[in-house]
This record gives sequence, C-alpha cells and structure tokens, in this order.
Amino acid sequence: MKFLALLQARTSSTRLPGKVLKPLLGTPMILRQLERLKRSRLIDRLEVVTSTDASDDALASVLAQADVSVYRGSLGDVLDRFYQAARRHRPEHVVRLTADCPLTDPTVIDAVLDFYLQGNFDYASNAIEATFPDGLDVEVFRFDCLEQAWREATLPSHREHVTPFINQQPASFRIGHYRQAQDLSALRWTVDEPRDFLLVERVYQALYPANPAFSTADVLGLIDREPELATLNTGIARNAGLAKSQTADQQWLAAKGNDHE
Repeated sequence: MKFLALLQARTSSTRLPGKVLKPLLGTPMILRQLERLKRSRLIDRLEVVTSTDASDDALASVLAQADVSVYRGSLGDVLDRFYQAARRHRPEHVVRLTADCPLTDPTVIDAVLDFYLQGNFDYASNAIEATFPDGLDVEVFRFDCLEQAWREATLPSHREHVTPFINQQPASFRIGHYRQAQDLSALRWTVDEPRDFLLVERVYQALYPANPAFSTADVLGLIDREPELATLNTGIARNAGLAKSQTADQQWLAAKGNDHE
C-alpha cells in the first residue's frame, strides 16, 4: 500500500464538544468530510483513528453504521494511536488529516501528495508555511519516520500532535513545504468554535445541494459574493492547540530538570 490516510477524530473537544457529530444538512460532520476525502485519487485506504475512551463510543458507533473503517487507541498519546493504526497495514506513506475540516479539498490533498513524491521528501505539508485557508491542512510522511517518532519522541506536544518530532527537525528529515501563489491563510475554514461551525454550515447550505463535490474555488466564489461570511469567525488563533501543548512542554521539561537536581 502506498498511501494510508488516517483521519484523527474525537468527541471530547474542549471548545466545541461533539463537533465531529454535529449535523451538516442532516448528516454528521465527520461523514461529510469523509465523503469529500473519498474523492482523492491517490489515497489507497482511509481510516478514522479515534480513542478507546467511553466519550468516543458514540462516534465509533456512527462510523460503524456508515461502514467506515475505525481504529481505536490512546486518547492522549495520539502518536501511539497513529502508529498502532498504521503498523497493521505498514504502508509506504501515511497521510495525517483531522476531523475538524469539513471543507477539505481532495484536489489539494492530491497536489500535496504529488509534491511529496516528486520531491522525495520524508515529510511534506501545506500547513506549516501556510498559504491555504486553515482547514485545508494536509500532512504526509514516510511510515519509517512515523515509527522513529513513535520510538523516540518524549515531549508532550510530540505525543499529542503526532508530527512535530519530524517537522521540527529539518536537519534530520527532508521537509517539503507546499505553497500556492496566493496567500489565503487568513481564511479560517476549520471547526473549533461555534462561529466556525456557523460558517461551514452556511457554505454547505449554499453549495452542497447543487454540487456535493463543491471545490475550494466554489467556496472562494461564495465568499466573494457574500463577503460577510469571512467575518463570521475572525479573531480566532490558528493552531491554538499546538501552542497550548508547547506550554505543557516547558512545564514537563522544568519538572524533569527538577527531578535531576
């Protein structure tokens, strides 16, 4: 298997609990996202990776009823969850996606994967040096790199966010940054807050009935026609979860240092 895509999901989100199951036009948000992801031409297998925590039982049930492949692992050690899910298949490459991105675009995913292959990178993403709207994020990396991260990573942020052990070490891994000419990174299409969901809901109501496979260009066209949409969720920090985890890293390192005194 060349590309295994793992969609990271949980229902215990602190800012918008249960967001992955919130209905978009009557269907849980995660199923809407999976519908879009299945249009990728390069992904060979797609699985949802959630936790064994009781809080994710309802999510696992919804996915099972929809005949979606699910792996359940650690709630807090997401790196271990990814590795254990991937090692069952031992793909050449792993694609990391998160289930708070119902406007995900399969053509963007495929473009990042093509770029990754052509550049012979260990890791590539369009999210670190961001030019795409927040919510179109794609990460792809070699399974061997995931295995190394799983063995060696110790920082809390590295265990929770899966890839920082790789993408923060450009001297050790070949890192590729996929960019587009127009910088649209100020646009926020991910779902972390109620205001984010309101925007996504408006987009689906406007575009999905006539074209379930609507594209990024279609969303941009809608925003051009209705510019107030882009103001619904302004002022929310990008990657706030990672920043919070990096603060935890400092506390962990300080505690470890005290242990050696």
